[in-house]
Amino acid sequence: MTSKRGLVLAGGGLAGIAWETGILRGIEDESPDTARALLESDVVIGTSAGSAVAAQLGSGRSLDELYERQLSGTTNEISPSVDIDDIAELFLTALSDPEATTAQKLQRIGEVALSTATVPESVRRDVIAQRLPSHEWPERDLRITAIDIATGELVAFDRTFGVELVDAVAASCAVPGAWPPVTIGERRYMDGGVGSTMNLKLADDCGAVVVLVPSGKGAPSPFGPDPAVEVDGFPGRSLGVFADDDALAAFGPNPLDPACREPSARAGRAQGRRVAAEIAEFLARD
Repeated sequence: MTSKRGLVLAGGGLAGIAWETGILRGIEDESPDTARALLESDVVIGTSAGSAVAAQLGSGRSLDELYERQLSGTTNEISPSVDIDDIAELFLTALSDPEATTAQKLQRIGEVALSTATVPESVRRDVIAQRLPSHEWPERDLRITAIDIATGELVAFDRTFGVELVDAVAASCAVPGAWPPVTIGERRYMDGGVGSTMNLKLADDCGAVVVLVPSGKGAPSPFGPDPAVEVDGFPGRSLGVFADDDALAAFGPNPLDPACREPSARAGRAQGRRVAAEIAEFLARD
């Protein structure tokens, strides 16, 4: 088994960005060495919200600075014209044919994403650009996920792909029905979390992974097992950190609402302090 260690950052809207940042900041409160070990993981995989956090971590900014950004009352984030229930309806429509393959279902979601009126791509790209402290790919193994809407295939962008970091993150965060698919070359891409919120299979070259998941255990997953089962099924050693009850309450009814950022970050920091020892023990077994 490989000795590589991975940090996997799952999707979960603006609440997820804030919570994951808070978790890492809380771990740093209790155990700076543990936080440093996570940040220095050999592989970092980001899906949707997790892609934004992964890119922010690669910017060289401190966890304290990234955390404070989540508490700021001033933000360039915008609210979508739909809420999470509307997006769930979109999924139900795409999943209504029991004979369709997963790829076909993802293609159908992509078709709806293309046909749904949202903000222009350029407006959404500006939001992502301002979300990221650095627009340069870090010199590390950073993998950003997205779904090709024409094929339904999962794509993992990295610094060798020839894609700008802002575009990769924008594609990974392009929630169908809320935000426009992202054009990269001649392809269109949507949220990397549509098929799996964490895409843990992309960490198959790692012997151990820590997974931050801004949802509760048993959360619904339309294309596979719930996130806890996916974490438990990882072939190497795995530790999943799921949002606790306080964090889920802080997320509120719509994790895409910018107003959830501050409470989600604070709940994440508190939870990070509580799980720091468990993560330190897990990493010590490497």
